[in-house]
Amino acid sequence: MPALRPAEMLDLHALARLWHAAWHETHAPLSPDTLVQLRTLQSFADRLAPLLPDTTTAGPVGQPIGFCAIKHDELYQLFVAPEARGHGVAAKLLADGEARLAAAGYNRAFLTCVIGNDRAARFYEKSGWHNVGAIDEMVETSEGPYALQVWRFEKDLA
Repeated sequence: MPALRPAEMLDLHALARLWHAAWHETHAPLSPDTLVQLRTLQSFADRLAPLLPDTTTAGPVGQPIGFCAIKHDELYQLFVAPEARGHGVAAKLLADGEARLAAAGYNRAFLTCVIGNDRAARFYEKSGWHNVGAIDEMVETSEGPYALQVWRFEKDLA
């Protein structure tokens, strides 16, 4: 399994491609068509660029196989390429994200998951996260905030 490392600007386009492909595989079938149309490759690159300082990746520079981005007290994004699934990469990235959130002083963190993504929900629950129910979230798009109902998971980090 590749070591984790901080994401670099040289990773941006490869990470955006990974995120775009994984999102369209796992989230698009569960999301409204209007949101799916807004989730272009460029939109992922635009959203990812400011997150790079708070992103850990697995894989060589320019060839990532997964990443985890944190944002304040949120484990904001966690995606793994299909070929890396089932090999512990997601668990390692999740643990790293939790450690970074705890090191930033957060005792409790949250993440959101598209409703119906049962595989991800099982993974989070197995990792100690608790589904506290559905919430309405304003997700970021190129055309401004978009209302989406998602599952909210929380975990005590202390």
